[in-house]
Amino acid sequence: MDEITLQLLLEAGCHFGHKAERWHPKASQFIFTEKDGIHIVDLAKTKAGLEAAAAFIKDTVAKGGEVLFVATKRQARGVVKQEVEAVGAPYFVERWIGGFLTNWEQVKKNIDKIIRLDEEQQNGTWKKFPKHEQVKLGRYLKRLKIYYGGVLTLKNVPQALFVVDVKKEDASVREGRISGAAIVAIVDTNADPAGIDYVIPANDDAVGSIQFIAHVVATAYREGKELRQKEIEKTNKASEVAKTEAPKEATIEEKPREAGSGSARKPDSAKATTDGRGKPKKTA
Repeated sequence: MDEITLQLLLEAGCHFGHKAERWHPKASQFIFTEKDGIHIVDLAKTKAGLEAAAAFIKDTVAKGGEVLFVATKRQARGVVKQEVEAVGAPYFVERWIGGFLTNWEQVKKNIDKIIRLDEEQQNGTWKKFPKHEQVKLGRYLKRLKIYYGGVLTLKNVPQALFVVDVKKEDASVREGRISGAAIVAIVDTNADPAGIDYVIPANDDAVGSIQFIAHVVATAYREGKELRQKEIEKTNKASEVAKTEAPKEATIEEKPREAGSGSARKPDSAKATTDGRGKPKKTA
């Protein structure tokens, strides 16, 4: 996990909240003081919240879960996309697609369709269509990729969401709660932290603050992914060993008894012949 210090949080501008008149009463627990009409976030709580969130993200991914990053506000799009693409995480940086979590079956069909169309374009399948049809399909695919491009790797409903601004992303937060996904979010002084599983109290408007926090969370995602891959490799190796040892055990057979063992019966010709009184019979 990346180092998180109060100095680094301060330098990133994580401590600047909103104007005092715009505060949310439930965010008071994270406010350190007020300066020139601006609320100042308690960075000790920011540090604790970020560390807890990063640990959760790492553990979730290590266990095979998926985390979806959501950052559609203008100043967050570029930095979040850069961080998550570097670690291979799914993300939304354009508008949220309604029903993405609550209507997953239909969403998954759309994702599969985009993947199929993209493969057909790449392998030349479209060449059988007239030129104008190819152009039409290309525009359609490009439009779909604008919104779905960051989530094409998703196979199942994500187990957690990382959200930059809970007020801006209220639709995704609401769907996350309905679907049972854990919500990890940057919560500024003007937002309600209720219903957020892992609160990171911090400035959700400054690019520096967003980038610092997104980098820490993305790093935790990468570390969890690496642990998951090691576990898969370990399991596969154990499976291969079991397969190679099984045939050897199946070929082991019981050895036959050696001739002349003490339990062997003597031939009948070796037995003494006697009469009824126990005396040897006379032979002719």
